[in-house]
Amino acid sequence: MTALDTPALQAWLAQRLPDGGDLVIEPISGGQSNPTFFVTWGPHRLVLRKKPEGEILRGAHAIEREFRVLNALNDTDVPVPRVLWLEEDAEILGTPFYVMERLDGRVISDCTLPDISPEDRREMYLDVARTMAKMHAVRPEEVGLSDFGKPGNYFARQIARWSSQYEGSTGPRIPELDALIEWLPQNMPEDDGAVSIAHGDFRLGNMMFHPTEPRVIAVLDWELSTLGHPLADLGFCVMPWLSDPEEYGGILGTGWQDRGIPTMEAFVETYFAHALPTSPLRPFHIAFALFRFAVIFVGIADRARAGSAASSEAETLGPLAVRFARRAQEVVDGGSGLPSQ
Repeated sequence: MTALDTPALQAWLAQRLPDGGDLVIEPISGGQSNPTFFVTWGPHRLVLRKKPEGEILRGAHAIEREFRVLNALNDTDVPVPRVLWLEEDAEILGTPFYVMERLDGRVISDCTLPDISPEDRREMYLDVARTMAKMHAVRPEEVGLSDFGKPGNYFARQIARWSSQYEGSTGPRIPELDALIEWLPQNMPEDDGAVSIAHGDFRLGNMMFHPTEPRVIAVLDWELSTLGHPLADLGFCVMPWLSDPEEYGGILGTGWQDRGIPTMEAFVETYFAHALPTSPLRPFHIAFALFRFAVIFVGIADRARAGSAASSEAETLGPLAVRFARRAQEVVDGGSGLPSQ
């Protein structure tokens, strides 16, 4: 991860927090996302997120959008860190960045939640479902986000977008992805008009839990957020039950049933018990989520081949495109045992 210009950041902070002191910067290792740093400025404990250096895809790593949605949600019951400042002048640290308050909590990427009691495992999963329902219940127009994305026809637009990205890949074709590109438009449910703030990467690993209690205190990593259909987030969030630990942290084959983790059906039922009325979750929504994730991994593999990937994990993550495309095909072929709503 690129180091920050310490004197430049110190001067910038001094203008906003003149009671600062020693400056300590700690990089947070971070996958394919925006470079993130813990920043301690005297008594102030902060987090800084910035765009990566170098050429990036149009619309990618949009930290300005992250700042905007977090700022809009600050006074709702959706748990988010409190953002402080957005700096769009790229001359200061090389790229635009924003600063937010640092929270103390637990971020756990392993979906089996090791070292957690069975009772807390269940409650943590179900609180993720409740937190998602809270986020989707926020009306965009009431928090200044009516123009945060294009309302309506969300899945049609997303299928076209991700299909186009896959078509532009420099890598080998994936037959399962080719089949999904045909299947998804033909099996898309009728648009029910539901529009919400869609996180785009709503998963357990992007939740911060209370240091000791089994509840979400912050939803993190909003760079893919937009206005969209709430079932896109829900379809994405159930992937752990449909993938194994080598497939980006799934729980298949881990014995999760005996460890307190709720079933996918219980998770989905908890979401709908707290969500605004909408259509039921169908295999289409899960297949779409897996398809989208597969195309994201295609892009990671492309960047790895080009030598421009943002993470040392890129070469190992790239092959997951095939794995997730196959998981999507399994959902298409056999359904997913979803409960009725």
